[in-house]
Amino acid sequence: MKKTLSIACAVAAPILFSQSATAAFDYFKSGDDGFKRYSISAGWLHAEPQGKATPVKNTTAIRDGKVSQNGSVTAGAVKDVIDPAQGEARVNEINGLLGILGDDADLGTLGASGSTVINGLGNFATPGTGLESDTVDTIGMLFTYYVDDHWGVEVKAGIPPKVDILGKGEVIAPFRGTVTPTGIGAGLGDFDIKDDIQITDMTRGGGVASTARAWLPAALVQYQFGKPGVNKFRPYVGAGVMYAYFDDIKLNKGIGQDLQIAAGRLELINNDKAGAALGTKEEIRDNKDAGVADMKVKVEADSAWAPIINVGATYDFDENWFAVGSISYAKLDSDTTITVKNKEGNQLIEAKSNIDIDPYITYLGVGYRF
Repeated sequence: MKKTLSIACAVAAPILFSQSATAAFDYFKSGDDGFKRYSISAGWLHAEPQGKATPVKNTTAIRDGKVSQNGSVTAGAVKDVIDPAQGEARVNEINGLLGILGDDADLGTLGASGSTVINGLGNFATPGTGLESDTVDTIGMLFTYYVDDHWGVEVKAGIPPKVDILGKGEVIAPFRGTVTPTGIGAGLGDFDIKDDIQITDMTRGGGVASTARAWLPAALVQYQFGKPGVNKFRPYVGAGVMYAYFDDIKLNKGIGQDLQIAAGRLELINNDKAGAALGTKEEIRDNKDAGVADMKVKVEADSAWAPIINVGATYDFDENWFAVGSISYAKLDSDTTITVKNKEGNQLIEAKSNIDIDPYITYLGVGYRF
């Protein structure tokens, strides 16, 4: 909070004091003519994001071309991932030879599992996935310093709301590989495998992928039409900057567990147990060699500056009390980064999503001039 208030003051201060560098101290006080230089208001603030989700970009520790020993893997598990793009005749040939051994035969025990050149996991993005900010309501406050009858500086803030970050789509890892069998499996020759592995469903938990506390102060220079003491209704326009800072970020528990399991698959590949990495989520979770329970998931959101414009109006009840309403638009986006590390602190997964917020901010309040 201190960081945010300091930044808001840093934005507003140069604008405020540049107008008064050569003025006497009493310039900041209401004059004998009753001109009010300050106003403060409180009311309802509603933010309606307009941005759309962008695909989650994933980077893992398994670079394209990584060679991993397959270790223990059943013939049935291999048959399930044979790439049909090799042609029906080739697929039937491989299935036929594996079928002789039986689906439950462990190729690793038979010395036939060999190795796999792995591709597709180094960098990938799944279309239709991403994160979006939900609407928020909170108590807002405006503080305005009036330079003269028309020009002023407005500082806008609110009680930092908890924002729901909505998830979109399923994250799919496009696992691809070329298997080189050994021993009695050498007669198969090299063949390709393919498995589109579901990492997680971003809509889990009612669609809320994560929550965060949002600090969104803004400072604007404003021009107000009409004259004080003459026009009760006075429209205004303004432009300035907004600062966005997010903390207390919490990831959906189910998504976090899915990412731990995904990291467990990568750990198995790194440890020359690529065959086991093709198992179900339950099998990966229960495999001690995957180290799922020790995976650490961390989520962060970048702070950001954004231009903001607004239009609004005040209506005077008397010389002190007034009503105010405004609508603002900020061109705001923020990057969210999720990382997963193993027990040794080695990073296995980095998932990035740009949250395109671009909110319309509506404010209605009652204020006092002094």
